[in-house]
Amino acid sequence: MNSAIKDKPFTLAGRTFQSRLLVGTGKYKDHSETRAAIEASGAEIVTVAVRRTNIGQRKGEPNLLDVISPDRFTILPNTAGCYTAEEAVRTCRLARELLDGHNLVKLEVLADDKTLFPNVIETIKAAEILVKDGFDVMVYTSDDPIIARQLAAMGCIAVMPLAGLIGTGLGICNPYNLRIILEEATVPVLVDAGVGTASDATIAMELGCEAVLMNSAIAHAQNPVMMAEAMKYAIEAGRLAYLAGRMPKKLYASASSPLDGLIG
Repeated sequence: MNSAIKDKPFTLAGRTFQSRLLVGTGKYKDHSETRAAIEASGAEIVTVAVRRTNIGQRKGEPNLLDVISPDRFTILPNTAGCYTAEEAVRTCRLARELLDGHNLVKLEVLADDKTLFPNVIETIKAAEILVKDGFDVMVYTSDDPIIARQLAAMGCIAVMPLAGLIGTGLGICNPYNLRIILEEATVPVLVDAGVGTASDATIAMELGCEAVLMNSAIAHAQNPVMMAEAMKYAIEAGRLAYLAGRMPKKLYASASSPLDGLIG
């Protein structure tokens, strides 16, 4: 990023990161493609679905941590596939055990298989337990500003409102709610779910999000590695545009050059 632009660091749980792009590890054709896409993205935080991916709980099977080493990446275990607070809490505790006391987790408690929309009631229950249990909780939630405010007040270190439903690629469906969440934010706000292409990621950053988490937009692209690189630059461009401040929108045209002193 241009050193002339003053930007605050992106910090989570006391650690500072250079990349504001967080990526998932699911839906790739194999571990080789996973590794290549993550490399191209420049991401430093990589999220892993503990219930779907082997990170040591299934002995004798390929371990994803052999592909994304915890020595190089910050592993963000998530509770994808959980539908109750009890399941989510149990999954986070398993992840902490497998990752030698690692407390940073992404909480998501889903309502149903069709929409994968967050079950806000169960999410709040789980967040309360996990925060009290010493976890650093990043929480996937709806784009309801009131719920986002409550989750931050409870002690979650980041709120992650959806831009669109998981895996849809619809982009930011409700930028107005997202703007309210950002205006009231006391913790980092990261868009999670719904991003489909680079312009969606840029818009999220231009609105003022601290970062963006994505998986399907990269893994389901025709060329995942190329899309991962596109997302890297989209995040950087969006952040720079946010810091620079866009010109105001106008109803009528305005000449690019001054009209005074025109010849003739």
